[in-house]
Amino acid sequence: MKAVVATGKTVEEAIETAVKELNTTKDKVETKVLELPSSGFMSLFRSKLAKVEVTLQLDLCDIAADFLKEVCHAMNIDAHIDAKLEDNILFIELKGESMGVLIGRRGQTLDSLQYLTSLVVNKESEQYIRVNLDTENYRKKREVTLIELAGKLAHKVEKTRRKIELEPMNPYERRIIHSTLQKNKNVHTYSQGEEPFRKVVIDVKKTS
Repeated sequence: MKAVVATGKTVEEAIETAVKELNTTKDKVETKVLELPSSGFMSLFRSKLAKVEVTLQLDLCDIAADFLKEVCHAMNIDAHIDAKLEDNILFIELKGESMGVLIGRRGQTLDSLQYLTSLVVNKESEQYIRVNLDTENYRKKREVTLIELAGKLAHKVEKTRRKIELEPMNPYERRIIHSTLQKNKNVHTYSQGEEPFRKVVIDVKKTS
């Protein structure tokens, strides 16, 4: 967080000077009074100026939104960005036309944007912030698709008694497959391979 120390004849004047230097507004800063002003007594002592330390409180929602605006502008995409921070999770939704370009094949572009946004946000945050970037409710739709896929493939494994390797997925999508089938008594799942080609394998559960 950026902070400046400023002086003035009054505390208010010192704060205004600091706010101008930070190029921000009073509602976005935190102020600490270091010294109160005092007047000279019968010209024997020099008057003392007020001194304050003003710290700019970074808004992680604004940081994420500004970054995504630059990306969308570079891609010639007009997108409205909604961001809110809840319990160290930054939820961001992109709205507009041509959102399919931002989603990409199986959400790969969206995942990449989410990763980059996370880097930008956590560079400025003192504690880790998880970023959830979505558009057109893609994440929920993808979750439903993966749950249905897991069920169908598990049934096929049970029937053929042969394991099935799924296509490479990101950690979030692999967790959906694992979670969906963790209570299945006939099959088990595990991941194999290295990122970004790590994939889920559904296999017959061996009985002792």
